[in-house]
Amino acid sequence: MSANERAARALREILQKPGNLVCADCGAPDPGWGSCSLGVFICLACSGIHRNIPDISKVKSLSLSRWEDHEIQFMAENGNEIMKSKYEATVPVYYYKPTHKDCQVLREQWIRAKYERKEFCEPANNLTYEEGTRDGMLMKRGRDNGQFLSRRFVLSEREGTLKYFTKYDAKEPKAVIKVDTINATFQPEKIGNPNGLQITYLKDYSTRNIFLYHDRGKEIVDWFNSIRAVQLHYLKVAFPVATDAELVPKLTRNFLKEGYMEKTGPRQTEGFKKRWFTLDHRRLMYFKDPLDAFAKGEVFLGNRDHGYNASPGLPAGNHCNGAWQHGITIETPDRCFLFTCETESDQQDWLKHFNNVLNAQMSPQEYAMEAFFKRRH
Repeated sequence: MSANERAARALREILQKPGNLVCADCGAPDPGWGSCSLGVFICLACSGIHRNIPDISKVKSLSLSRWEDHEIQFMAENGNEIMKSKYEATVPVYYYKPTHKDCQVLREQWIRAKYERKEFCEPANNLTYEEGTRDGMLMKRGRDNGQFLSRRFVLSEREGTLKYFTKYDAKEPKAVIKVDTINATFQPEKIGNPNGLQITYLKDYSTRNIFLYHDRGKEIVDWFNSIRAVQLHYLKVAFPVATDAELVPKLTRNFLKEGYMEKTGPRQTEGFKKRWFTLDHRRLMYFKDPLDAFAKGEVFLGNRDHGYNASPGLPAGNHCNGAWQHGITIETPDRCFLFTCETESDQQDWLKHFNNVLNAQMSPQEYAMEAFFKRRH
């Protein structure tokens, strides 16, 4: 057996230890790379980020690189679980730990925060996300002209708000957004910038979108986690007996699904028109364009036991007069909504998400939201 074969065999054995069979940074299965300076096993995507911080991390392929005996010994003595106990010892509950499904900027800043800045090694660290206020300039997309312009944003834990101003020295904000209505999600492809962040909030009981970015990845991710920290503070005040495990899911969340479908109007005789749909848990919103500030309409998805249902196909007598043929019918207590998808796989994926939502039990806040939707419509 050659030296390379012995090394590969030894590494395969080390991989079987608890925690080593998934990427130490994003949880992707079957990591094919290792950092021989940090002692962790990582996936291909995260290895590229590690390679950009060569002073901290030296990466090697588990199958293609040459490993020295002392490097293999170091991996055996450490590994993902031991290194997590060091580098993730004090990660705050509000801090968003990205998965392999998240975008590059989130994963890169998580890796840099852990290993380069060592933010979570010591409990006494003064984290930028916990200062209670944040004030800075972000590029914001104009609602009407689509141009990105520099705008001042101010986040305040004491006031529970995120404000933005059209000019740095403006006395009055253009908008005052209550943090308990905010969702923030990274949307690099939609926005056309690797650091693109979408903020969604309620304005006059309607959903409003604003689209932001910052040239520095650290800055936009710091804003994101600062918003989550303020949200958690607000929730702890509002729900003093709730546990962290109960509150964290109420912070910012990724949309369940987004994409194009065609829909027809309430009389179901109008032509099917292509719209961009966003499923944000129980709210299905549709837009003429993915970057629209306001939704053209919203559908509330309640619990199946209360008269809500989603099924493939369209009702008898309804025919697809649009380009797409794979129908979906959503029934609510008040009316039916008819959609069509471009492909059968897209139809099945939408139905899977719809049915997961319809099968889930509703919270008291969701019952209140349902009552509001019924009053408004």
